[in-house]
Amino acid sequence: MDRDSADASSSTAAGGHVGSGEAMGRGLSTMLESIIKEFDSKANDAFNSQDQLSGSLDRLVQELDQLQENAPLLFIVQHASRISSVKLMEVSSMNLVLKSIQRRIDSIHHTLSTTNNVIIQDKAVSETT
Repeated sequence: MDRDSADASSSTAAGGHVGSGEAMGRGLSTMLESIIKEFDSKANDAFNSQDQLSGSLDRLVQELDQLQENAPLLFIVQHASRISSVKLMEVSSMNLVLKSIQRRIDSIHHTLSTTNNVIIQDKAVSETT
């Protein structure tokens, strides 16, 4: 094999690797994007569920406060304060975790979108040259 034909075959092979790398990148980006969208949907569902739970606990705390005013027994006062503290600690903590997860997902989605745009721009530049 002479030098010119070897150069031509190696540049064809290199072009094949670049094309397959781009295709792999697009495929990976598409796969990750669908996974992130699914996870984002589930995180939003969990966030909405936590909001509903928070509303229900608020109503329960109001009912307990009313019960406490009507029958101020030590037993009722102790349990009402326990339930109120659970609402404040558990639901608030879960909402903070969900917000953190949502920020991470948004960051990953932004990174994937940016990477995908760079791949598309690189391909457009390589096709015009």
